[in-house]
Amino acid sequence: MKKSALLLLLALLAVPVSMFAQSKKDVAAAKEVEALERQRFEAQVKKDYTVLEKVFADDLVYTHSNGHQNNKQEYIQSIRDGKSVYDKIDVEALNVRAYNDGKAAVVNGTITIYQPNKPDGTPNIAHLKYVVVQVKDPKKGWQVVLWQSQKQPEAKS
Repeated sequence: MKKSALLLLLALLAVPVSMFAQSKKDVAAAKEVEALERQRFEAQVKKDYTVLEKVFADDLVYTHSNGHQNNKQEYIQSIRDGKSVYDKIDVEALNVRAYNDGKAAVVNGTITIYQPNKPDGTPNIAHLKYVVVQVKDPKKGWQVVLWQSQKQPEAKS
């Protein structure tokens, strides 16, 4: 009796672990999306419109840290027009969780954005937490469909 009770207990403990274990496709997708996130930030700095056109879905919704929203065309145009300028973007934390056998991913992270100095010459630095949802289109590959960021308070010395 003790042996069967122990086996039942072990079986019950194993169920939750197996329910939440990622598939091999999810693990591979998470690694791929992490690399693509870094590539996307680099493309924003370098104004690589070819990459940006590819990585943003046509139905992108980007909610900036100030609450303003852009679609894909508006956001890319803001980079072209010099309204969104990035000197450097440092990725400080990045977590990717993939779902549905590597067809969707949720990304959350922390970045620091360095922009041109303010008119008074002080540095223009933004510390942001952000969330991104990417989906894998069979023809276009991974694309950002939702991006939202939130400013974080300045670290005090």
